[in-house]
Amino acid sequence: MELRPLGKTGLQVSLIGFGAFKIGRNKSTKYSAEYELPDRREVFTLIDRLIEMGINVIDTAPAYGVSEELIGAALAHNGARSRITLCTKVGETFDASGSTYAYDRESVNHSIDRSLTRLGTDCLDVVSVHSNGDDLEIIDRTDVLETLERRRECGDLRHIGFSGKTSEGQQRALDHESNIEILMVELNPELTDQLEVVREAHRRSVGVLIKKGLGSGRVAPARALPWLADLPEVSSIVIGSLSGSNMARNIELVARS
Repeated sequence: MELRPLGKTGLQVSLIGFGAFKIGRNKSTKYSAEYELPDRREVFTLIDRLIEMGINVIDTAPAYGVSEELIGAALAHNGARSRITLCTKVGETFDASGSTYAYDRESVNHSIDRSLTRLGTDCLDVVSVHSNGDDLEIIDRTDVLETLERRRECGDLRHIGFSGKTSEGQQRALDHESNIEILMVELNPELTDQLEVVREAHRRSVGVLIKKGLGSGRVAPARALPWLADLPEVSSIVIGSLSGSNMARNIELVARS
């Protein structure tokens, strides 16, 4: 598995990363097909296999149902926490009534504390802002980035990221004085409007994690993954899957590019 620098963080991350949405949530999704949630044993087996393949990035969020708890349990079981760049988010939670968004200081602090407990770690490698789409409003008029800075100073997290939805928001994140070190960007061959943001992030030594690189199951991996892998600005392509075999094929596709 090819390793690439995650911007200026000093971390080396696998070109294919694991997006842990599907292990914890199957309601109100954007995926093209329905799926059943795996049980605890199946999650442990999947995580073990992904690590054996060389994947060292796991991306989760409070909005991903029980994903954080399962990942924490799996990493405690296999003892692999120190080998993983563990990424989570703040800003969005999800329950039976749907998504709730909160970016105030109290909510963000509570989210970080909860993630530390669920993931069974004393420090989160990357914590990104989970945007609801109002990127500029979140950056300029809420406490979220200031709160993340303080928690970084306290040692509860190592690096701050922004998972935005607009080019304008991603650019503002790059310009913000909080020293954002990672952007999560939606990019694939059929959705290229944020390609220039990705290039600008690279110029500034900001790491780029790709989300929805397969268009939530609507873009063929054989088309999307070599195209993304050929972009030197991309640090890691975060892919959600419940199949170790599918992830192995994805790794083969980027290896051939």
